[in-house]
Amino acid sequence: MNRKNWGGAVLVALPFLLASVVDLVLFLVFRDRLPDRPASHFAAGGRANGHMGLIWYPVFCVLAFALTGVSWALMVTRGKFHGRAHRLVVAGGYALAGFLGWLMAATLLVNVDAVEGARGEAQGVSFPMWQLAAALGAAVLAGGIGAGLAALRPAPVPPAGDEPAGDAARIALADGEVVGWTRSVGNRWLPLVVLLLVVLGAVGLTVSGWAAGLPPLLIAVLLAGFVRPCVVVDRRGITVSGTLRWPRVRVPLDRIEAASSTHINPLAEYGGWGYRVRPGRTGVVLRAGEGIVATLAGGRKFAVTVDDSATGAALLNTLIDQRKVEH
Repeated sequence: MNRKNWGGAVLVALPFLLASVVDLVLFLVFRDRLPDRPASHFAAGGRANGHMGLIWYPVFCVLAFALTGVSWALMVTRGKFHGRAHRLVVAGGYALAGFLGWLMAATLLVNVDAVEGARGEAQGVSFPMWQLAAALGAAVLAGGIGAGLAALRPAPVPPAGDEPAGDAARIALADGEVVGWTRSVGNRWLPLVVLLLVVLGAVGLTVSGWAAGLPPLLIAVLLAGFVRPCVVVDRRGITVSGTLRWPRVRVPLDRIEAASSTHINPLAEYGGWGYRVRPGRTGVVLRAGEGIVATLAGGRKFAVTVDDSATGAALLNTLIDQRKVEH
């Protein structure tokens, strides 16, 4: 990592470091006024319904901000974010750090001078819902600061050749010939995630009831539809559908300007896996590797990871040429 990347990494990680320091200082200041087991989880109405050992607050604080900060810094420094998109991502990291920092500080402060129960648990503690609005305000303020700091540094620019070339590969078609291309997208870890969520849901139903078991089961059902999605390229454009053909994402051909086959890094370029929305780009990214990247009217990009992406991109470019001739 060169000096420029180090400077960008420090800029991105700074709010997470500052938020963790502030929360740890508050913990040290009020340590003697906190119960042995402060309230750590609250129901929808704000009343406490879960507790944890006091030592776990600083441990969780350090781990949460360290992991989030490092992940965000890697995403920004290794990702392909340029110009305005880069500044928005940096601002988003500051907003996230401000939001989490405020919530963790508020959770600590509502436990100050709380009455202890027989097992040292905080009694009569509630979390005011206005703190959520305050946390959002802190996020907006921190995001504005991040955007201002990012604007002081030169934003990364797209490298030469980043755009799909106008002379990209085509597929020769006879007059009036209608063709289509389809591939299934395999994924090794998604079935395991679905199985894990089903197990967690079953355990939650058994131990705590519907409130704990239903959310992971619903997420498992949604993910199951994308265990092996299908990518189709034809005269309608690009269509990505789940195993049951729903949910479905379609990009019409008349919105696509050009297409290319590119290696895709999910974490660096899209911040993770699944259906991703990022400044200037969206995509269905289920694994690292080759994929089709379509440049849309207005400059946005749509990506989907799939094998034999070169053929799919070539067919898209051919269909785009035909559309231009017809119009």
